[in-house]
Amino acid sequence: MIRFKDTAFVFPGQGTHYTGMGKEIYDNFQEARDVFAFGSECAGVDLAKMCFEGPDSMLVKTENSQPTIHTTEIAILEVIKKVYGYEAPVTGGFSLGEYAALVYAGSLQYKDTVKLVKDRGLAMDNAVPQGKGKMFAALGIEREQAYQICKDSYHLGHIEPSNFNCPGQLILSGYNAPIDYAFKLAEERGFKCAYLSVSGPFHTILLIPGGNVVRKTIITRGIEVKEPEIEYVDNVMGDYYRPGQDMDIIELLRQHVFKPVMWEDSINAMLDRGVRTFIEIGPKNMLTGLNKRCADKKGIDANCFNIENMETLTEGLKKMEKLAKDQGLL
Repeated sequence: MIRFKDTAFVFPGQGTHYTGMGKEIYDNFQEARDVFAFGSECAGVDLAKMCFEGPDSMLVKTENSQPTIHTTEIAILEVIKKVYGYEAPVTGGFSLGEYAALVYAGSLQYKDTVKLVKDRGLAMDNAVPQGKGKMFAALGIEREQAYQICKDSYHLGHIEPSNFNCPGQLILSGYNAPIDYAFKLAEERGFKCAYLSVSGPFHTILLIPGGNVVRKTIITRGIEVKEPEIEYVDNVMGDYYRPGQDMDIIELLRQHVFKPVMWEDSINAMLDRGVRTFIEIGPKNMLTGLNKRCADKKGIDANCFNIENMETLTEGLKKMEKLAKDQGLL
């Protein structure tokens, strides 16, 4: 086993789904097929069929997107670890990706998380009536400007910044009326905006009931939650988790449903601690761009790439082999 130095495995979250995700890895590696088969047995649904055949209209539903994305991430991770023997000393995940990071860190087991994230998705959807909330991304915006837009729109209902992705990119979430009003305000103030393909106002206080369900589910099922075995960076605090000093993992997962995703802060914490390579494991390459922008803002030349299919796996393996040689591990 080769454990890199100054390297993090990071996992994307909801919204990265697409029909066919993970299929090439599944077709080429028994280790990936084993993950899908085991996950399907645990979750009581054919995850491979759902991932590979979709359609997108079904995958976009939170209760489906969460276990399918999660399973795709774990399957790719198993190939990287078991087939090629690569590991990283630091991990983190964007929203839903936290669960894959915690599995990798040894804090949770996949047999539990594949069911838990499905229930998490249902809890998130049920917290706010369908069609009553939405989210949009704003580009070129700073935090103070986003907070001001929310303040200027709040008379129409609850709205708040829900994702701090990278310098100049934030997401606002809330009820439909204030979100639509804020969208127009943001565009009028010169920011480029786009609605997200999600089913609710996630990572806002409107989702507190959903977070409470997650905590109750973990406790009533007797899910074993251990302290991470490697360094783990959490989205709620946007910093390295400190066992015994911060809230426990269960409380973090509860708050993670309704607190903003502090991704920019999380990446900055890793950069400040010396991480220079970020390997994104999972569908699409959303995090790779965000991570690079965070590093560029600090004037750091970070090595950022993703692995999601055979093409990116092949390229990623070349980069990982070079990284191992450069670090004197080969």
